[in-house]
Parts: sequence; C-alpha cells; structure tokens
Amino acid sequence: MMKLKDKLCVVCSAGGHLTEAFLSVEHVEYPRYFITYQLPHTDETLVKEEFYYITNPHTHIYKYPINFFQSLKLFFEKRPRFILSTGSGMAIATCLIGKLFGSKLIYVETGCRITTPSMTGRLMYHFSDLFIVQWESLLKFYPKATYGGLLF
Repeated sequence: MMKLKDKLCVVCSAGGHLTEAFLSVEHVEYPRYFITYQLPHTDETLVKEEFYYITNPHTHIYKYPINFFQSLKLFFEKRPRFILSTGSGMAIATCLIGKLFGSKLIYVETGCRITTPSMTGRLMYHFSDLFIVQWESLLKFYPKATYGGLLF
C-alpha cells in the first residue's frame, strides 16, 4: 500500500478556475502544490507557489492520453493526501487517479454555474468526498453537496 503524504494538490485549468482555486485555499495552512496548464499569466500568478504544468487536453483528442500520463506521473511523485479542484476537464485525470489511490477529493463547482451544473461537476460529484456549490440553486442537481456560498 502506498503512503500518501500530507500534501494538498490543487488542480484546475488556468484563468477563472485558478482564481477560484486560490480563493478556496487562501486561508488553508497545509503544504500544497498546484497543477494547471500554461497561459501567459500563469507563471506570474503562481510565482510564490509550487506548481506544475500539464497538457490541456481540450485542444485535440490525442492530448487526453498525454494529460493522463502526466497526471499519473505527478501523482506518484507527490502522493497527495487531498486533491482540490475547481474544474475544468483538464483536472479529471488527476482527480480520478487520486481517488483510485486513496486521496480525498474535494470539488468546488465553479461560481459561473448558477442554474445548471458543469460537465466536470456532474462527473466529479460521484467521486468527491466533499462537493461544494457556490449557488443554492445547484443543490437540486447535487443534493448531497454542501452549499458554501460565493468565493468572490
């Protein structure tokens, strides 16, 4: 049995999802690292954090296996006890690999989803140990979710 380390993996796409991820963990005193994909602003955004880039698979179908193997490699290097994600689909492989190998999964549905669930949220709801919505209206889609209010 693999030993999980006391680390929090924060995995999400760049942009608004990354902003929400930062807000989700800004008061968390726990060793952490971020996984995202590279955009022009992400180096500056993550300058004070431990971070890793993986391939954004949404640009072409052949990139999904690349994303999976990059996620698998990072998981076995880091072995995080917890994984937190705010989406999007580029984070699915990391979340499912972590869940398979014993990490606790926390998913925060993006705040831009007010009346309908996201595709990633619909999938992660079934695997999450804690699923948080930012709008009460989403509780009808995610009845076991926790309403956390807006991050902003």
